[in-house]
Amino acid sequence: MTAVEIEAEPALALASQRTLIWRRFKRNKLAVVSLWVVALIYLTAAFCEFLAPQAQDTYAADRAYAPPQLLKISFTSGPHVFVNGYKGTPNPETLLRDYTTDKSQRYAVRLFAKGDHYKLWGIVPSDRHLVGPSQPGAPFHLLGTDDQGRDNLSRIVYGTRISMSVGLIGVLAALVLGLLLGGVSGYFGGLTDGIVQRVIEFFMSVPTLPLWLGLAAAVPPGWSPLKTYFAITLILSLIGWTGLARVIRSRFLQIRGEDFVLAAELDGASWHRVVGRHMLPAFTSHIIASLTLAVPGMILGETALSFLGLGLQPPVVSWGVLLSGAQSIRVLTTAPWLLASGAAVVIAVMALNFVGDGLRDAADPYES
Repeated sequence: MTAVEIEAEPALALASQRTLIWRRFKRNKLAVVSLWVVALIYLTAAFCEFLAPQAQDTYAADRAYAPPQLLKISFTSGPHVFVNGYKGTPNPETLLRDYTTDKSQRYAVRLFAKGDHYKLWGIVPSDRHLVGPSQPGAPFHLLGTDDQGRDNLSRIVYGTRISMSVGLIGVLAALVLGLLLGGVSGYFGGLTDGIVQRVIEFFMSVPTLPLWLGLAAAVPPGWSPLKTYFAITLILSLIGWTGLARVIRSRFLQIRGEDFVLAAELDGASWHRVVGRHMLPAFTSHIIASLTLAVPGMILGETALSFLGLGLQPPVVSWGVLLSGAQSIRVLTTAPWLLASGAAVVIAVMALNFVGDGLRDAADPYES
């Protein structure tokens, strides 16, 4: 042990649990980087209208399946960034347009460019976008377009809000069920524990995909996008609470016989006060780690349901909805850039998993 570590020991012994957890978490460099990635993703979800170059439904029929444009730098008349225009010609064999770069057309790219009108969070009206062409309406598609000429990058940015919020809201709903049933099972034990565990085992024994399909098929097709969104979130919560309930039950059983719990009960504290004020704070970090690891499962669940056509449906834009429109052989051969939403899913899920692993390892801060 170095001199610095020896001097830090007294301060470390008096540090709060939050400080100890954060100290251990920072040692995991991959988890720290992933935490920044997750924060960036949720910031994108919060400000998607401003960050997207175009509105999610803006289309140009003459630019269907247009390939991605490259950003270029010119030092003529001062340094500036630009993109070249397209030149599309119909192909009589494929019945599609063949695009070539038109170097005679240059569109300058600028920050805080004017573009499509929107309302940030449905409240603040604006027409400024983080980046876009200086000439409104000019072609600007860094990740190409879809079959209707809609900007693929903008739709991925908009889909971030739906896909990430489904995972977050779904996990919070699952937390309520997991705390209620897992806590009751672990605290009271006996017959109550046996009944709750049989219910959990029943849910866990049912194959996940058929259960998803059955519940999703029960959603009325005439529901509005908002109702369907909350229905899919509820479905994912009803399936995802069992693992969290098992984790909470095991922690309750572990600390049920601790001295501080017995002292609170002998002092006359009610069972809900013992649970809420004494037992839950003792393993809050473990709950947070479990929640972080559960979010990727919720995101993948929404993506799978939407990809199969049983989850969210257009005009709602999510990563799963975008992938459902890119599952044909024609798209794979002529417009592979539409699979970029799948890359967004992979990045988000991996980042959340790395953050969850880091939190889980840091949950016991007194270990070396």
